[in-house]
Amino acid sequence: MARTVATNTAVELSELLDFIRTRHHVVLSTTRGDGSSQMSPVTAGVDEQGRIVIATYPGRAKTANARRHPTVGVLVLSENFNDAWVQVDGTAEVLDMPDAEDALVDYFRSIAGEHSDWDEYRAAMRVQNKSLIRITPTRWGPIATGGFPQDVADRLDAAEG
Repeated sequence: MARTVATNTAVELSELLDFIRTRHHVVLSTTRGDGSSQMSPVTAGVDEQGRIVIATYPGRAKTANARRHPTVGVLVLSENFNDAWVQVDGTAEVLDMPDAEDALVDYFRSIAGEHSDWDEYRAAMRVQNKSLIRITPTRWGPIATGGFPQDVADRLDAAEG
């Protein structure tokens, strides 16, 4: 039986953003005040400027951490857990209302397309006092999949053959 072999595909920024645009399950890693990691599962998109965008609230730990220490990381996962993923490091910027309002519209569009009532959406974002974290990618790993290293898969296949 053929083994699943791990892959690591180096990509340019445009390919990275194309990969992320179709995947919205992300783990955001920020740095707490004491220097330890804080991780949050979030929904993310990519805006027209190629920044990873995440809606949040001003009082959340991830928001406070990103304000204090804007160097953050995200792990972008595929819909299926065993499918491709990529880690991206970047610089975060936090927008609060009213500055976040237009950016939150862009965030929604990047994930779900057009809203049936943009006035209603904008009003909801104002009432909820939403914030937006925008991450400019500065470094990223290869797009990867899990599995055996090729040499191990070959040895296992040979041992069974």
